[in-house]
Amino acid sequence: MVNKNRKGSKPNRLVVFDVEGVIIPKRRYLLFEATRRLSYWKTLKVMVVGFLYEVGALSLKSALKRIFRLFQGLTVDDLFQLYRRIPLIPGVEEVFKKLKDTGYRTALISSGLPISSVEHLAARLNADYAFGLQPEVVNKRLTGEISGDVIKSNGKALVLKKILESEELSPQDCVVVADDRNNLPMFPLCALRIGYNPDFLVSIKADHVFRDALSESLPHLTGETLETPHSVLSKTDFIRETIHISGALIPFISINLDRYLVFLLILLVTLLYTASELARIKGARAPLFSTVIRRAALKPELHEFVTAPILFALGIMVPLIFFPVPINYASIMILALGDGLATLFGKKFGRTVFPFNKGKRVEGSLFGFLFAFLGARLFVSPVKALVGAAVGMLVEFLPIPVSDNLAVPIVSGLIMTIIP
Repeated sequence: MVNKNRKGSKPNRLVVFDVEGVIIPKRRYLLFEATRRLSYWKTLKVMVVGFLYEVGALSLKSALKRIFRLFQGLTVDDLFQLYRRIPLIPGVEEVFKKLKDTGYRTALISSGLPISSVEHLAARLNADYAFGLQPEVVNKRLTGEISGDVIKSNGKALVLKKILESEELSPQDCVVVADDRNNLPMFPLCALRIGYNPDFLVSIKADHVFRDALSESLPHLTGETLETPHSVLSKTDFIRETIHISGALIPFISINLDRYLVFLLILLVTLLYTASELARIKGARAPLFSTVIRRAALKPELHEFVTAPILFALGIMVPLIFFPVPINYASIMILALGDGLATLFGKKFGRTVFPFNKGKRVEGSLFGFLFAFLGARLFVSPVKALVGAAVGMLVEFLPIPVSDNLAVPIVSGLIMTIIP
């Protein structure tokens, strides 16, 4: 067994990485690069299929087969050149160099990238193993059909078992770094599970969670330290959460103007931001939005479409219009002050990690509850403010499949609405 609490214990000998979301920006390849060669309607179909997979309506294999059928007729070189446009997530090269220098074996396992692209990536990073899907090619053009173990429901686990057998390793000698539920079948095969910018299921099952540079995970990967690290409040965190907390101004602006007019203004800014992000992904810049994103985005977000501001705007617009006054204002305060300050105080003072959500700190949620209550109390009764803040912070620290920016104000607003 690997001793996770003692320095100097035998280090893990194999580290296996998911690719999309860990090595390269999440969904960048299929949603933004590969669709450059598709028509508008085919691009829309790719996005719809991706959404159906995210909500669990389609299996991974079914989703990938539907998407690659839309690429029928593209040449292999087309697909490879589109892959080469994708940047690495910050910190990746540092991690692989350190692992190689320490004597670790490394593996890349992807369900969304063709094997040729994964092999190229492995050569660039000096990784030992590379696995990806196998597109069918006739006369150098894609037929739209794909195959391979990695697209099966437990395919990544099958691949990992082969690697462990080849290296004569046991699960106690294995670490996995992943971001989404497609990688969960590998978790029982590894003694140490690291979630990188993970979805809610990986957050629950991972031993450690990291959300900024991949290099933050290095101490755990190399065994230099195995205690839970204290989070550091960075300049990016401060700017990001200051923007979040500024949402507390919306209720006061709405009182002095008109909440429907404020709604339209927020909607306009959101549409402009969406257009700016689409342009940024294609290499163009919108000076105002691009500057803000560069300063406020986490490192994994810098090279992909940043959705957090859109979800935050929706988290304000929905209660603003659909909840009665003053509950709508109270729910916005719970989102802006509670959720925003929970992150700030958690980063600054947090020591205790929630066992079911490694990315959240108990201290942060307690401070968030206090400020959510005080903010809501400006608009509703003490009982409603207390219950709304408690429910909002419960939603904030629970690992759920819906973004906090949407779930916190909507759930807390609904609860306050039904309280007499």
